[in-house]
Formats: sequence, C-alpha cells, structure tokens
Amino acid sequence: MLSQTERTQIKKGTHKAVLETQALYDIIDEALIAHIAINDTNGPIIIPMLAWRVENKVYIHGAKNSRLLRVLKSGQKTCLTFTLFDGWVLARSAFHHSAHYRSAVVFGEFVTVDNNQDKDRLLNHFIEHIAPGRTEQIRLSNHKELAATELLAIELNEASVKVGCHGVNDDKADLDIPVWAGVLPYRTVVGPLEPCDDLAECIDTPDYSSAYGNRWHSS
Repeated sequence: MLSQTERTQIKKGTHKAVLETQALYDIIDEALIAHIAINDTNGPIIIPMLAWRVENKVYIHGAKNSRLLRVLKSGQKTCLTFTLFDGWVLARSAFHHSAHYRSAVVFGEFVTVDNNQDKDRLLNHFIEHIAPGRTEQIRLSNHKELAATELLAIELNEASVKVGCHGVNDDKADLDIPVWAGVLPYRTVVGPLEPCDDLAECIDTPDYSSAYGNRWHSS
C-alpha cells in the first residue's frame, strides 16, 4: 500500500484515490516521462524527462552539465508527476464534462548513481523495457560514455495515485436533454517500426510487441 502523508493525501476527488503500490508502478512503467519540478536561480521550473522504474526506484539520466540534474544532485527536494490521458467524458451539461486519466505524484530527493557497472545495468534495463532483447544485439555503452552520463535515482516512498474512470455524472435534471453523452476514449498505439534510410536490407525487423500488450498496433 502507498504511504499516507500530508503531501500525498488526496483531498479533492477522494473517490479517485488509489492506494495500491502496483497501480503506481503500472502508471510509471507505461508513461516513461516524468515532469520534474525544481527551483533554480530564475525561480520554479518543470522539465519533462525520460524516466523508468526498477523495483521501488525511478531513474533519470542526462549530460553532466544538465541544469536539472545539477540541481537535483544537490539534494533539493522535488516532485515528479506522471500522467496518462485515457479519454474525454462528454456530459449533457458543459459543467460536467471531464476526462478519464491515470496520474501519479512522487515526492522526495534524488541521489546519484556513480558506479559505472550500476549505470550500465540500469541504463540497459531501460532499453530492455522499451525494446525487449535489444541489448543482446547492440553495442553497449563504453567507459567514456558511461562516465559522461549522469544517472539519478529516487525512492518511491512517498507517492499518490489518482485514477479518473467513472464515466458521465450528469445531474438528474439534465437526463432528459436530447444529446449524446458518454466517453470519447483515447488510446496509445505503438508501432509499426519505421526503419532508418541506411538500414541494410538483410536485417530482419525485430518484434517488440511483448513490451506493449494491447497497445501494440494491429495490422
């Protein structure tokens, strides 16, 4: 179960709160983009970053001179958000139009992963997450590349999850309005693969569908 703290307690739309840790994991694993908040000399800023989970930690990476990573390395407290948009809810009144979504908010501080072997393993985990089996075929990062890469981790010890999936909530007085009401779903479709222009004709197209379930395109 997710921890309940003053910062993670959901006070608006409490019926949308989800406390299962697996729900948090599922949102992070599908989103793969975190919006990360920092305060720097110019004030608050939120930056989107590729992010992936290994067990109970989220990892981000970038160049050593990244402004975001420099601030996070200093131990500044931060907040990460992950959002998946699932559709519009079309009601009989303008007021009750809303959306279906899954969202997660994570609080904490990042720490640096310095060991190059750990970096290699964790970065390769990300590649395997998006393209299973690929690390067995590509050239892996060398020492120079790993040394030039900053890798940060944050524990998932303080987080909240909110899921909106409850359909139309019209007032009883509006039920007789002769207009269509319901949900307009959004679905993410992954693939098909698009080869680069200089790809040799003898190379077979890989199959990464196992990573995406029903989101993988159907021909």
